[in-house]
Amino acid sequence: MTQKNETPALLISLLITLGLIGAGVWWFLRNQSGGVGISPLPLPQTSTAPNSNPASTPANPSAPATQSGADFTTVQNVPSGLFSYGGSTTWAPIRGQIDPLFRSAFPQFQLRYIDPPGQPPGSSTGIQMLLDGQLAIAQSSRPLQPAEFDQAKQRGFTITQIPVALEGIAIAVHPDLAIPGLTIDQLKGIYSGQLTNWNQVGGSNLPITAYSRQDQGGTVEFFIANVLGGGSFGSNVRYVSNTTQALRDVSNDLGGIYYASAPEVVGQCTTKPLPLARQPNEFISPYLPPLVLPSQCPAQRNRLNSEAFKSGQYPLTRTLFVIAKQNGQTEQQAGEAYANLLLTQTGQAALAEAGFVPIR
Repeated sequence: MTQKNETPALLISLLITLGLIGAGVWWFLRNQSGGVGISPLPLPQTSTAPNSNPASTPANPSAPATQSGADFTTVQNVPSGLFSYGGSTTWAPIRGQIDPLFRSAFPQFQLRYIDPPGQPPGSSTGIQMLLDGQLAIAQSSRPLQPAEFDQAKQRGFTITQIPVALEGIAIAVHPDLAIPGLTIDQLKGIYSGQLTNWNQVGGSNLPITAYSRQDQGGTVEFFIANVLGGGSFGSNVRYVSNTTQALRDVSNDLGGIYYASAPEVVGQCTTKPLPLARQPNEFISPYLPPLVLPSQCPAQRNRLNSEAFKSGQYPLTRTLFVIAKQNGQTEQQAGEAYANLLLTQTGQAALAEAGFVPIR
């Protein structure tokens, strides 16, 4: 009798158990087919920290990787080692003021400046030293020439130019020279020897002494191409070894004139930067007006007219380039890393502080 009373209860328990199992199977199959359920945990993400294992990531030899992060730490693939560099004298403020900042951020990225043996430094000699394997990085104030591309290919690699800043060529004269400025044609006449007295360009009766560096650096080559139209200097030109000597000579020569990188001319106290024009009476100064006189310097200094350089209003403006090998080796990494450091927001601000015009 007791056994008969327990049979219905056992049947009910069995049915409940089967129902629970069926519900579990249905829930599982529903989730497997895309139904709403508990989301799976996300897989852990792999991140690559800046500058991690640079040697194992060869740079692309066909296209330089340029970056524009906020600060130096955003630049990736900065290699370890000692890398020789050199070239344009225009880059001297960058080497002196900015490159030490790179060493602080990346102590493993060591840069060593090298002068060309037996030759004056300049863009051309720096590029040639890079082609000859004496430099890992060349600093240039002019673009690469077709013959330099060809020479690199003959040696089994290619080279690239990475623009990092703008700057202008400024004309220095004696502070007491009374003249509002020069046109590019007048400047050409002076350095080709056709104009020999300041009274021929609106000044007083005073012989002109035109000074120039003799070496074929980027500044000289730019001047020959963009002022002389590819022609030659006149026999009246006096050659000097460097800009320091030239500015000293002009400061002691009332009729003296010299051209150089604007950061080397505009802010110093012993000569006067001269406005230039493409057409008469359209003078654009390389400095922000009003002119700071030498008697007010160094308490005040003339500042670069950066907007005129950036807009192209100033007649003699050019681009600065990092020249890098494209060979898939650490030399390529060094050149591209160096350019990328200059292209960060911190690097561009430091270039502006050094007297150049940022391009970003």
